[in-house]
Amino acid sequence: MYSANHWGGSFEIADGAAEDDHSRNMDLDRGALSARQHHELDETQQSWLLGPPEAKKKDKYVDLGCVVVKRKVLWWAFWCVVGAFVLIGLPIIIAKAIPHKKPGPPPPDQYTEALHKALRFFNAQKSGRLPKNNGVPWRGNSGLSDGSDAKDVKGGLVGGYYDAGDNIKFHFPMAFSMTLLSWSVIEYSAKYKAVGEYDHVRELIKWGTDYLLLTFNSSASTIDKVYAQVGAAKINGSEPDDHYCWNRPEDMSYPRPTIAVSSAPDLGGEIAAALAAASIVFRDNAAYSKKLTQGAATVYKFARQAGHRTPYSLRQPDIQYYYNSTSYWDEYMWSAAWMYYATGNTSYISFATDPRLPKNAKAFFNILDFSVFSWDNKLPGAQLLLSRLRMFLNPGYPYEESLIGYHNATSLNMCMYFPRFAAFNFTKGGMALFNHGKGQPLQYVVANSFLASLYADYMEAVNVPGWYCGPNFMSANDLRDFAKSQLNYILGDNPRKMSYVVGFGKKYPRHLHHRGASTPHNGVKYSCTGGYKWRDTKKADPNVLTGAMVGGPDRNDRFKDSRNTYGQNEPTLVGNAGLVAALVAITNSGRGVGVTAVDKNTMFSAVPPMFPAAPPPPSSWKP
Repeated sequence: MYSANHWGGSFEIADGAAEDDHSRNMDLDRGALSARQHHELDETQQSWLLGPPEAKKKDKYVDLGCVVVKRKVLWWAFWCVVGAFVLIGLPIIIAKAIPHKKPGPPPPDQYTEALHKALRFFNAQKSGRLPKNNGVPWRGNSGLSDGSDAKDVKGGLVGGYYDAGDNIKFHFPMAFSMTLLSWSVIEYSAKYKAVGEYDHVRELIKWGTDYLLLTFNSSASTIDKVYAQVGAAKINGSEPDDHYCWNRPEDMSYPRPTIAVSSAPDLGGEIAAALAAASIVFRDNAAYSKKLTQGAATVYKFARQAGHRTPYSLRQPDIQYYYNSTSYWDEYMWSAAWMYYATGNTSYISFATDPRLPKNAKAFFNILDFSVFSWDNKLPGAQLLLSRLRMFLNPGYPYEESLIGYHNATSLNMCMYFPRFAAFNFTKGGMALFNHGKGQPLQYVVANSFLASLYADYMEAVNVPGWYCGPNFMSANDLRDFAKSQLNYILGDNPRKMSYVVGFGKKYPRHLHHRGASTPHNGVKYSCTGGYKWRDTKKADPNVLTGAMVGGPDRNDRFKDSRNTYGQNEPTLVGNAGLVAALVAITNSGRGVGVTAVDKNTMFSAVPPMFPAAPPPPSSWKP
């Protein structure tokens, strides 16, 4: 056998060492050598039987750069991840890949349901040639000869809205109704869109503003008159007119005169406000918005004309008995604010904030009735509108002093809404008596509920939790609760457990003081007095005037569902405009869809970013 080289050295050295060993072994005892060889043989044989000794397996490692781990651990972690993906991730991916039906919006609240109906009332009140999709089957074209005696108006005064249960078109409350509707759209456009009424309400506004543009020469820069009314009614008259006759609008055959006035600071101011507010609503239609703004500027100039500042209703018996104007300073403040928002022209805001204007308007005199928003008193609305400017833009000097005054007056007006402060009486059922128990109480309730809701939303938009009524802190939600309580009363939460909105709920008025609703749509044209039998019948209205809010109950929550009680059972354009505005303000439908409760930026798109350093000289202000 040859020796193995286990060290890697030279074989020559190994052979020399073997010879030395052989020499030494020659001297050993042969017996011992024989025993040693036998022992070595046994070890060799044993190794053959047992095999070579097992080599200990070494762990393998993987260098991950920042750490070295066993390969077994790495494989274990990998398969855990794969298992988790199969058990958890894969089912999630499959579940998401399967098309699912998106959850629908929450069901509308009662305010939204009432809103849909309240807007339909305006479709039923339309005059003129009606569109095919008007949605009121018992109404047709009417008043197509209106304004035929106004020779300077091409095509006459066709269109607009009938005011109430008669067939007169009163332009003063009509203009205010359009202003209210426009204001509600400006502030709550997202809600209108969410409930599917945005296009509808804009169409209703345009129907009104198209007509208002006919009531004066809107293409001129200077005018000397405005038409105030179409139709007339004598008190206790015996000749055919809009009150003596009981006719559907489609059957009118009696004379309908137009009334023009050469002095109308109040009417002119309200028409200007309506057109200016609508121009903001229609800013997506540049041509129409411009037309409205130009018309507003013309009629505003007419309203402010020196030497022509007697109320439009003065010495006008056909107007004065129905819609008498008690002042025009409130319309000045109201229209100037809207003109500023519509145009950004600082001459309007300079006028609105001149200290002499609120003084002439008695805006800061703490007169109780001046805190009630209505078609005849725009002060609370104008003050809130100007408070909006301070709350959102805070223009500072030179407007701040007057704006603070308007803001303080607004806060005080809001305090008066609460029964705890006893400014106004409330019925036992909870209805606010803003008009001291006179007829048509609900139109005042809804107009002021709108302001309450709107002011609450203004505060929320600027992160103000509330305000103080003397030592009492009142929250924005307190205002909303007040508005809800009044709307709930109207919608059925009252002692009679009936709704005062036609078609809402199961119990509502069915004998309206309304010619169109009470007279059958049966192809028969009834004469002036031939319709009396429908006025006097005990039968329910053959035509349901859906959405009409009636005048409302008396100071004792009593209500008589009779056509003869027109103070309680006659709907009005102004009343429903306020109802629509209050309902859209308080409903939760559409809240939080892209904007806050109020769209605080829409109004200011025409307002310049910088304000003048000083107001115009006092001589430019004409008291």
